[in-house]
Amino acid sequence: MRFTLLFILLNFLVFSGCKQEKMHLIKIEGQQIQITDLLTSNQNIEAFVRPYREHINKDLDSVLAYSPSTYTKDDDELNTALGNLMCSIVFSEGNPIFNKKTGKNIDAVVLNHGGIRAPISAGAITTRTAYQVMPFENKIVVAGIKGNKVIEIVDFLVKSKRAHPFLGLKILLDQEYNLIEASINGESININKTYYIATSDYLYNSGDNMLFFKPNESVVNLDYKIRNAMIDYFKKVDTINPVRDDRFIRH
Repeated sequence: MRFTLLFILLNFLVFSGCKQEKMHLIKIEGQQIQITDLLTSNQNIEAFVRPYREHINKDLDSVLAYSPSTYTKDDDELNTALGNLMCSIVFSEGNPIFNKKTGKNIDAVVLNHGGIRAPISAGAITTRTAYQVMPFENKIVVAGIKGNKVIEIVDFLVKSKRAHPFLGLKILLDQEYNLIEASINGESININKTYYIATSDYLYNSGDNMLFFKPNESVVNLDYKIRNAMIDYFKKVDTINPVRDDRFIRH
């Protein structure tokens, strides 16, 4: 593999005056240096880094739980066991923090299909698994939005025809992907009610074209990374058992 380093050389022209010196940029030069396999590592640096690398790898490979099967984000068209698990983790680990801060509870969770970056393979679940599935630094955010914005979420999910993970909502489509009905926590969506929707700070800030979290009635950043929530969840369970259900299906 070949890499290139680009060094930028800046030349300054210095003018001296009676009271102060003024520096002006007069030229920028660039130089490329090819990095190839012919370059050898510095053994002193390698010896210094090795114990830290081994310590980190030991932590990453520590077993937290067990997975009886392999779960991927592409297991089905509209909702997947892995996506449903991610939402359950955000809710179970995030709601106690939100409740303690506000005295309220999370009504629903909305994540994005692209945010899941790896499957959970059958066998041991480690800390490294969490980093592979969720390599980003995204934190859990809870937005208080009116029911009309929840309807916008439903419209977005219906039009996407994709397994964006969510919890708390239930969406039923016909075979042509037309909306038959939608509900939240088993009830019709009330456009005048404020619902508390947990998501990632990336999506809250309009990532993946999810524009429905703003404007809102309130927002609470739990200062809790989704990846850390995964690790905490895995530490609590012996064996995961995620399932695909009827929260988003065609009838």
